[in-house]
Amino acid sequence: MKAFVFPGQGSQFPGMCKDLYDAHKEAREMCQAADRLLGFSLTDVMFNGDAEDLKQTKVTQPAVFLHSVVAQRLMTIERPDMVAGHSLGEFSALVACGALRFEDALLLVSARAKAMQAACEANPGTMAAVLGLPDDKVVEICDQISNNFKQAEGSNLQTTSNHVVVAANFNCPGQVVISGDVDAVEAACPLMKEAGARRALRLPVGGAFHSPLMQPAAEALAEAINKTDFRKPFCPIYQNVTALPATEPEVIRENLLKQLTAPVRWTQSVQNMIADANNANNANYENNNVVFYEFGPGDVLKGLIRKINPDVQVG
Repeated sequence: MKAFVFPGQGSQFPGMCKDLYDAHKEAREMCQAADRLLGFSLTDVMFNGDAEDLKQTKVTQPAVFLHSVVAQRLMTIERPDMVAGHSLGEFSALVACGALRFEDALLLVSARAKAMQAACEANPGTMAAVLGLPDDKVVEICDQISNNFKQAEGSNLQTTSNHVVVAANFNCPGQVVISGDVDAVEAACPLMKEAGARRALRLPVGGAFHSPLMQPAAEALAEAINKTDFRKPFCPIYQNVTALPATEPEVIRENLLKQLTAPVRWTQSVQNMIADANNANNANYENNNVVFYEFGPGDVLKGLIRKINPDVQVG
């Protein structure tokens, strides 16, 4: 079985997609269509901008999405049996499995980027990478910190909602990203180290993605998602929120609405994809009857997948 996976924000680099654009007519047509739909030259920033230019959220997210979808469209591999995307990459996956049209997904990604940027400005937050701790221990410490702030501030829910830290990305065993209010994240990092983490350090991001601080973005994006036509995909998509396969448009829509404030369950998604592929083939788990193909800038997901299951096949 073939699994197509797509990366999220952070995989961008200067000059991204330029080689595909130069070599393939279909890539040029898709890139030019994206520029028209967005109302500015996204491709000019992708091809000629520097790393700082590409860090702008309104640019980063549609740029990664566009590169990913173009790369997948140009491959000669037969269509997938299952798909998944990491955070933003879920939109690329929805195009790959036929649940969203390219144009509709691009406009949603653009709306998502603008909503997230506005939420970051309204509720400044941050994220930190925690390496070397079990998932449940990371969650336990985050809950402890959030509860400490809540108890210190009493019952003022409006205040306490901005003093929270949660596990945001379960990337692979021993690699979890936490997200939340700056004070809460900074309070959590030393406790992670005391509990045995090899590292617990702030990431250079301007927002608390996949945390309750993104609720304004989720509310802003909900109208656009609800107005968009979602079709039944030709294969399951393993969504971030549940790590389970989804094929019904309304389920996909509901999970996408929750995605901005819920954790990315990447470890669980990959594990479930491998298990389901093996069950479908009536084979033992160790046989790993699925090959993962990553489409997009970089190959960070290939590395994560190998850490989740060292025996898995990565194309």
